[in-house]
Amino acid sequence: MPVFLVLIVVVIALYLLEMLAVRSYTSAPGSDIVPHACPPVSILKPLKGLEDCLFDNLESFCNLDYPVYEIIFTLQDQNDPAYKVARKIKDKYRSKDISIIVEPCDEGLNPKVNNLIPAYKMAQYGLILISDSNVRVEKDYLTAISRHMEDPNVGLVSNLIRGISAKTFGAAMENLHLNSFVAGSVCVLDKYLDMPCVVGKSMLMRSVDLEAIGGFTSVKDFLAEDYIIGQRIHALGKKVVLSNHLINNVNEYWGIGRFINRHTRWGKLRWQIGGIKYLSELFTNAVFMAFIAMLIMPLSTATVLFAAAVSSLKIAHDIYIGTRLRSGLSPLLYLLSPVKDIIIGFIWFVPIVSNTVNWRGNRYIIGELSALSPMPETGLWILIYRLLRAPFDVSR
Repeated sequence: MPVFLVLIVVVIALYLLEMLAVRSYTSAPGSDIVPHACPPVSILKPLKGLEDCLFDNLESFCNLDYPVYEIIFTLQDQNDPAYKVARKIKDKYRSKDISIIVEPCDEGLNPKVNNLIPAYKMAQYGLILISDSNVRVEKDYLTAISRHMEDPNVGLVSNLIRGISAKTFGAAMENLHLNSFVAGSVCVLDKYLDMPCVVGKSMLMRSVDLEAIGGFTSVKDFLAEDYIIGQRIHALGKKVVLSNHLINNVNEYWGIGRFINRHTRWGKLRWQIGGIKYLSELFTNAVFMAFIAMLIMPLSTATVLFAAAVSSLKIAHDIYIGTRLRSGLSPLLYLLSPVKDIIIGFIWFVPIVSNTVNWRGNRYIIGELSALSPMPETGLWILIYRLLRAPFDVSR
């Protein structure tokens, strides 16, 4: 028990650090400051399938208070159900500069990048914004983030993200994780460790900087293309900025299987990118550690109270961050935070025994920095995979 107590003390300190970091970003002024100039922006929206509230998400980009911008919806297949939604948006907003590109592209192993390559070729403007289809924004979004580009030393702008609109257990798990671990980690890494962590939901950059790192084709075979782009732009000597302007990640009807699959994949990414640093995630999951302590030690009032106290602290931590992010989640949902952390704790072990992902019908091996390579379909390797790793294979 003393070892666990020391770990819990360390984790509580980390919780406080996360709360301070999130408070700093959500208290900072500036999201409503209008820049002196509003350069034209090309918004690239890669689409695949029907995300929750897809029409509303895409429509929010048609109502931005910004003088000149274009929206490029890009798909691989006209039979994709997202195509009809994109057509409805284009028909409703005829006065807007909206293009729909349907072009099969198989240049790389990353299907999102395959969507972006033809869209980028059609982009008119020097500022490029990549935005996922499950993102919904406010009218001042583009004005708020583009102001950072007035500094020529800034190479990329990403955003704080909050999960909203959970209506199922899986969606609640996802939004609780976004509004606690993800938000807290991103803020701590950026503010205290000077380690910008780019999440691909929203990335604004100059085309000249993107070209300087080799363009989208240079990241076509990486699963974590957003992380690689951020690191390479930072390596150019450019700043990677975390904007305090919040964007909404809409998750309404996720099943628990989708939540588990997503975070198994994310765990594999972080293991391949972070290496030994990935171990810290297990030891900073205080709820899971308290749960394990309760399992491996004789069950007693002390161990139960210890686990209950740790869980209560984590619930308070998550409520604070969720409130600072103005996520709008029901207070009762935060009672599920310890359950979510226990699930995440078990998921943590999967990347240690599996480095494969099943992505849209194709199996890949995830290598260093999330580099993808096709998995052989014959021979000893596939036999070993089927026997040992199939239970941990992740679908996307």
